[in-house]
Amino acid sequence: MYPLRRNRRLRTNEAIRSLVREIAITPNDFIAPLFVVEGKNKKEEIASMPNYFRLSLDLLEKEVKELWNLGIKSVLLFVKVPEDLKDNAGKEALNANGLMQRAIKTAKNAVPEMLVMTDVALDPYSAYGHDGVVSNGKILNDDSSAILAEMGLSHAKAGADILAPSDMMDGRIFEMRTLLEDEGFQETGIMSYSAKYASAFYGPFRDALDSAPVDAEDIPKDKKTYQMDPANRDEAVKESLMDIEEGADIVMVKPGLCYLDIVRDLKNAVNIPVAVYQVSGEYAMIKAAAEKGWLDHDAVVLEQLTAIKRAGASMIASYFAKDAVKLIS
Repeated sequence: MYPLRRNRRLRTNEAIRSLVREIAITPNDFIAPLFVVEGKNKKEEIASMPNYFRLSLDLLEKEVKELWNLGIKSVLLFVKVPEDLKDNAGKEALNANGLMQRAIKTAKNAVPEMLVMTDVALDPYSAYGHDGVVSNGKILNDDSSAILAEMGLSHAKAGADILAPSDMMDGRIFEMRTLLEDEGFQETGIMSYSAKYASAFYGPFRDALDSAPVDAEDIPKDKKTYQMDPANRDEAVKESLMDIEEGADIVMVKPGLCYLDIVRDLKNAVNIPVAVYQVSGEYAMIKAAAEKGWLDHDAVVLEQLTAIKRAGASMIASYFAKDAVKLIS
């Protein structure tokens, strides 16, 4: 009862605030996404993602070592596939000597203890920019899932620790888990993008990998037939529970800040770790506003990351991972 109970006593100074703080961000919270490109000594800045780069394999090796020395213990690899290697079935994705497979080996050789996660998706390899095989204006679910399972197996053979299928095809976790078990990769984990929404926040990422849907006749203009409707909440829990039944070890919510209610729903509903992807559009907005002087870049970064963890995230894939770790250190 006031005045006996004055809540501000626990906010008097930083010492007491730090003692009673409920959430703390640490390097252990982060997955660092990395974009990989063919070539040597290449560091290509992504125009819509200031200060974020595509790296050739030699620079990827250096980056993985630097991240490990900062205390970041996991990376998530994405590759920019040359146009002449793209088709409608992701043939290049199954190449044992493809860019992704070489990137996995490079990262593991650089720091064997680094947890290497890989993007399992067809859109970087697709001539149409879709996460599945396109036929007569539709995305074929089962054909796509079979290819994705083979892609995941190829990543496991190259040394990936955790596969991260981001496609949202029905049943692909079961296909992937079954194939991994049959081929002796029982220890390879799966982090499923279980609640991946058809969001407007993915634009800069698609610039980074040149993976946006193409504008052509009989090609779906967007990904709304497989990614989730942003208006839906209960569906996210259903999707995640199904993926867990099919063999997922971690479920993910993507994007982050606009979907914190979903993060909390999943945290309450599942008994496995919940990952969150703070996506490229979220990154780009902070960078643009900070460049204009409209907000404090570092303070906003840490506030958003804290909000994501407070909502229930066990881990956060973020383009701010490296900067955030430096800030909290």
